[in-house]
Amino acid sequence: MPARSHASSLQISRETRERFVAATEAVIEPVAHAISERLVALASQTGNARDMQENRDGFLAFQSHGAAWVAHSREAWRKTLASSSSGGSSSNSLRLELIGDEVVETNIVSSRLAQSIQDKASFELNDLRLRIQHLDGTSELDAKDVLKPEAFAKVLVDQWLANGLSLGLWTKIQDQMQTHMVDAMLKAYKDANAYLISRDVMPEIDLKSFVRRTGSVNSSSAALGGSFAASHASGSASLGVTAQVPQGGGRGGYALPAGSFAPAAIGVGMGRGGAAMTAGDSMGATGGSPLLVARQRAQGVLLNLKRFVTARIGGDITQHRPAVGVGDGAGGPAGMAGAPAFAAAIADAEVAYQAAASQYVVGDEATAVLQATVDLRRRSAELKKRAPTTADKATVEIVALMFQAILAEERIPFSARVWFARLQMPVLRVAIAEPEFFGTLQHPARMLIDRMGSCVMGFDAAAISGSALEGEIRRVVQVIEQYPETGQRVFKLVFDEFVAFLNKYLTQSDTAQKVMSVAQQVEQKETMAIQYTIELRKMLNDMPVREEIREFLFKVWAEVLAIAALRYGPQDEQTVMLKRSASDLVWAASAKPNRNDRTRVIQDLPKLLQRLRQGMTLLGIIGDAQEQHIKTIGATLSDAFMSKTEAIPQAKIEAMAKRLANLEDFVSDEGTMDVPLDAASIELLLGVDAASIEVVPDTGTKVGEDMLAWAHELQVGNWFMLDHNDRVSQVQFVWRSERKQLHLFASTDGRSFLIQVGRLASYLQAGLLVPAEEETLTVRATREALAKLDANPERLLN
Repeated sequence: MPARSHASSLQISRETRERFVAATEAVIEPVAHAISERLVALASQTGNARDMQENRDGFLAFQSHGAAWVAHSREAWRKTLASSSSGGSSSNSLRLELIGDEVVETNIVSSRLAQSIQDKASFELNDLRLRIQHLDGTSELDAKDVLKPEAFAKVLVDQWLANGLSLGLWTKIQDQMQTHMVDAMLKAYKDANAYLISRDVMPEIDLKSFVRRTGSVNSSSAALGGSFAASHASGSASLGVTAQVPQGGGRGGYALPAGSFAPAAIGVGMGRGGAAMTAGDSMGATGGSPLLVARQRAQGVLLNLKRFVTARIGGDITQHRPAVGVGDGAGGPAGMAGAPAFAAAIADAEVAYQAAASQYVVGDEATAVLQATVDLRRRSAELKKRAPTTADKATVEIVALMFQAILAEERIPFSARVWFARLQMPVLRVAIAEPEFFGTLQHPARMLIDRMGSCVMGFDAAAISGSALEGEIRRVVQVIEQYPETGQRVFKLVFDEFVAFLNKYLTQSDTAQKVMSVAQQVEQKETMAIQYTIELRKMLNDMPVREEIREFLFKVWAEVLAIAALRYGPQDEQTVMLKRSASDLVWAASAKPNRNDRTRVIQDLPKLLQRLRQGMTLLGIIGDAQEQHIKTIGATLSDAFMSKTEAIPQAKIEAMAKRLANLEDFVSDEGTMDVPLDAASIELLLGVDAASIEVVPDTGTKVGEDMLAWAHELQVGNWFMLDHNDRVSQVQFVWRSERKQLHLFASTDGRSFLIQVGRLASYLQAGLLVPAEEETLTVRATREALAKLDANPERLLN
């Protein structure tokens, strides 16, 4: 490689950035077009009124502000190039500052886009980074360098908000954004590397020369491990780690022992690994619902931990104390000077483990797990030496033991366990700053780990490796690593994002989408039918209408109106016509003492009967059943013609017609909890083959409110054992309908179970639906940690 002057090198570096910005700027317009198409599609979808209104509002908002977003994004991106320093470097020092929730949310949104780019373009980006660093004569790219994915992502998100578009709307189109941006950025990185190679800039890259070690902590934890460690920058995940994450599976498949149907399996069992339930675990276990008992026993584990630690350090580990490295840096009187150094040591240990984890080799999971366990144990021992207070030492040990138990959980596929292990240092940081982590089951960090664990333990290794679920877990961990100063807020935000991801991921198959669509429509139709029946009863309450007509309107026509509103829309011409037919029927069935009314009936009757037939056909009532209804109606109308029925004032008929026309304005959810459901209604009413759906409707059996509450609190993604019709299946809870009436479970053999809420509660009560896990991942890990501490209490502070 010929020698070139520093000025010439900087010129090539600058030209590369200019070319890169020009290439990426050109993609903003096509992205806007794709966003517009997506919003048009959303605005055209039918659904509940709220979602339809939100989709229309989103479409109109982008129509108004989309062009400004494009123009201002392009302008801001060019300005970023002008202000980007090609010779600066970002500091790896720990930055501690308070930032608002809005800033955190915005940063996480942009980081999600940046991470998707980095995942796809990691190798090209890493090569480009090394070449640019060589030209600039620096060890790192500047934190705001335009070549970093987060720089472009931040511009797009900032300008989105600055031009009057919301984060809520962004989430609706982020998939389209990512799809277009990832491909465009990957091409831009490839082109940039090709340009530099054409200029003879490092045609071959020798990674060994780029290994970097840090001197901020003692040498035992300084080695970052692996040639890609140099790519780590403060506040962002290592590019090398992203590129070299193991893709292999865990050890073996998922199996549940035969005894899983014992009552303990509802979430209140003994725990795993020999950690027996102690006296404190059983608090409240002699009464209450299984859900309450499970929570009490889980809380008992935390109470036992609190008692154990308090007895040994003389203080309550679950009570708040000043956060290490935050504010004045106090960790207690003895730790005034040591707290900042301790915080820095945690940060360095986190970086070091990230780099070490990138070297784990697919296919040798047992060795890799052992290496990870030893590595984390060694780093935890070093951190205990530097902990400024006994409470901090105890926290380090407890968190280390918890993650040792998680890392040993073989039902978590290996490729996922690697990412779970990387949460140890972020959790340690939040446990020290927010000791309530040890006192509540609802801490966001616990909730996140439990939710991810409950999902992956139902899949075998092959199903997880390389899947979108594994990718989402990786993204969640990396986002947490990027925002160490935000405490539990980042855990809460990514927990919400993970739940949203699950709702989409678990229902992405064609079968699930079909079942969901049908079930949602059935629920909406049945709910609307009940609401319409209630309103029709109110309307006819003081009208002298024959029982035969009342019966027809309440049991048949209310469903006709519901299915019409669902298929065509409540104000569609066909629906309005069917609504009017109800008031016309009531009028036709009232006494006709004068000649004009009789003449009108004779003229209108054929059309009225035709509309009634159309409505019943829409509902699936045809043939003899339809003729029987027409015959009954005809007999009543005949009596009315001969004035054998009572007359109804025209004013009341008009009032009824007016109310029917705007029926949706008067209905409410009151009294609509019991929704009838069966396979025939799914197929007959909506024209969908229900053969692939195992419908399990309510049977009318009374269940307690506590069981209904349990049914309503089941979490999407969790695994269960279902004993239905004497056949046991492992199923995953994948969807709950909007009104929480219908619940969809997917089995591992491809079948789907659509279970109504009352029946679901009955199955929980009878032990026919049993949670696959006796207790959550963090509760089990806490129990196992406590068992080790009980047996060896000296290790808490040693």
